Amino acid sequence: MGNKISGPSMSEVPCKKREDYLEWPEYFMAVAFLSAQRSKDPNSQVGACIVNAENKIVGIGYNGMPNGCSDDLLPWRRTAERKLDTKYPYGIKEVIFMSDKYHDSEETTAARLLFDMAGVTFRKFTPKCSKIVIDFDSINSRPSQKLQ
Repeated sequence: MGNKISGPSMSEVPCKKREDYLEWPEYFMAVAFLSAQRSKDPNSQVGACIVNAENKIVGIGYNGMPNGCSDDLLPWRRTAERKLDTKYPYGIKEVIFMSDKYHDSEETTAARLLFDMAGVTFRKFTPKCSKIVIDFDSINSRPSQKLQ
């Protein structure tokens, strides 16, 4: 007779899942905020988290051209007669934003026009918690992400 390896008994298994976990929108916005911290721009730190339909992150970035994009294929000028001939992102399905402080600027108006033309939806993000704390010391203790 061989040795039988068994897992924990049912009495040792926790009775329910954690309830204080991050939901997808908070998780993705937190990733975008963290990415923005890589920006070297002294005036504006913008982060992005691109997610597919299965809630998988397919890209993150901040204030700049993504790697692998050819400057020869798209208009990446800073200024042009038409705002749509400047450097704006392409191929995005939905934009979820935290701040709309530049709502009335020409650049933001042009971005909304471009989104409408491309069928990109956009909406303001309303967080369920005001703060997400990343505690690097928590790796040495029992895991518990607290939402505030």
